[in-house]
Amino acid sequence: MTIMTFNQLRAVTAAMAAGALIGALAQSPAQASDYPTKPIHFIVPAAAGGPTGITTRLLAERMSETLGQRVLVEPRPGAGGNLGADVVARAAPDGYTILMATIGTHAINQTLYKHLPFDPIKDFTPISQVVQYPLLLVVNPDVPAKSVQELIAYAKAHPGKLNRASGGSGTSMHLSGELFVHQAGIDMPHVPYKGSAPALADLMGDHVQVMFDSMITALPLVKGGKLRALAVTGQQRSPVVPELPTVAEAGLPGYSAMGWIGVVAPAHTPPDVVAKLNASIVKALADPALRKILIDQAVEPVGSSPAEFAAFIKSETAKWAIAVRGANLSVE
Repeated sequence: MTIMTFNQLRAVTAAMAAGALIGALAQSPAQASDYPTKPIHFIVPAAAGGPTGITTRLLAERMSETLGQRVLVEPRPGAGGNLGADVVARAAPDGYTILMATIGTHAINQTLYKHLPFDPIKDFTPISQVVQYPLLLVVNPDVPAKSVQELIAYAKAHPGKLNRASGGSGTSMHLSGELFVHQAGIDMPHVPYKGSAPALADLMGDHVQVMFDSMITALPLVKGGKLRALAVTGQQRSPVVPELPTVAEAGLPGYSAMGWIGVVAPAHTPPDVVAKLNASIVKALADPALRKILIDQAVEPVGSSPAEFAAFIKSETAKWAIAVRGANLSVE
């Protein structure tokens, strides 16, 4: 996706956003305290069917109950999440258009992309971190490697033969793979898709051979015999698949990568609206039924204050900037 595309998108939304911004800033405290009085649009910067989309829908259902309004989930995939994020960055700061931010949109892309149509820090108001999770290193069953060490050895013997899929440039799937190939010293070309679901489809079809993906989407395919799992990317083994080693213990000492997602709103969203959204999210993540669904998929519910999430975003941005620059990565 080019900068021209971003500019076109901004041109379409700029006029509406400008007019809405004036109205939103003119709200009285009493009007803001009535929030919400209409449906909320929850923008997902990834294709439907992926881990971000699944988690958003689970969260949106419970937020609808506590807020008393429908929370509509709208996938806006493209450009590593940047298209969806830009929609929210340009939206009125009234709490009716919010974003499921990812490690890509709010920690990686600021360094990875040469041009961004928004500022991940200045253009958004953090609401809450939602979850964090390790990824699975999975391969097509036809790949003749049944361990991390065997995969590295095969890739070294056949440079460029194995293609590595991800849900888009700048995603945790992408950067987890970049860290892997950089540390292993192998040639495994990256093939970005508009979301996890289409990438997994091509992985099962052997159009690509390797992928780092969330357990919530990859694990059912592993259990069904359609993919082979080699390791998890966290610092510790997952209780969901305790038989799988971490990448670090299986062949790359020191390797660790965790994905995460959280909720942000446009900058200048009123504090009481931020508080209501935060309370709704934290309450949803405390629900035993939702927690069980997430934990069973090796996804750890978080729930944090806006200040805690803001500090987390800044620390993650600094962390991944080092990784991106160290691997000499750049996307136009």
